[in-house]
Amino acid sequence: MKKNIPLIVILLVLIVDQWLKIYVKLDFKYYEQRDLIDGFIELYFIENKGMAFGWVLGGKIGKVILSLFRIFASVFIFFYIKKLFSKQAPLGYIICVGLIFAGAVGNIIDSLVYGVIFTDSYTHTLATFMPEQGGYAPVLFGRVVDMLHFTTRWPEWMPYLGGEEIFSPIFNVADASITGGIIAIFIFYKRFFEQEFSKKKKEEEEELNNKISN
Repeated sequence: MKKNIPLIVILLVLIVDQWLKIYVKLDFKYYEQRDLIDGFIELYFIENKGMAFGWVLGGKIGKVILSLFRIFASVFIFFYIKKLFSKQAPLGYIICVGLIFAGAVGNIIDSLVYGVIFTDSYTHTLATFMPEQGGYAPVLFGRVVDMLHFTTRWPEWMPYLGGEEIFSPIFNVADASITGGIIAIFIFYKRFFEQEFSKKKKEEEEELNNKISN
C-alpha cells in the first residue's frame, strides 16, 4: 500500500492541476480576476510562454528547447523514482520527487496539447475547446495556464515594502508542486543525500582496495 502513495500523490496533483487549468481557460477571459480568499489569494488568468512563475525563455527556439527540456527532465525523474523504489529510499523522499515529477508533467501537457485543443484567449472573449478551425498553436507551442495569485501585501508602515505584494508572480498547481517538492527535500532530506554520498564513497573505496589487493 505504501508503494502506491507516491502514485496517488502524482495523480492527484495532475488531476487538480489540469482541472483548474481547463476550468480557467474555458471560463475566464484573459486577465480576468476572481477572489478565492479576499485579501489573500485570487484566480488571475494569464498564459505563460516560458518557465515557472511567469519567467520567460523567449522566441520559438526558446519555446521548443524549454518544452523538450521538460520532457527529457520528466523522463529522467520517472526512472529516478523507479530507482528510488528499488533502493527502498524513504517514502517521504519519493513523494517529494513525485511532486516534482507531477508538476513537470502538468506543465508539459499544456505545452504539448493546449495550443492544439483550445482557441486563443482574449480580454473580450472566452476560449473554446476543440475548435473546427484548429487551435492557436502547433504541438510543443502551447502556453502554460497560470492563475494562482497571492494578494497579501506588506503592512503600510514597513519602509520600502509597505503596501507592496509579498509574492507577486502568478503560478499554477504544477509550479507549486515542483517548488514544494524541492523545498521539502532541502529541509527534510539533507541527511538522505549525506547517507547516499557516504555509501557511494565507501563503495568506491572498497572497489579501489579490491583492485589494489588483486
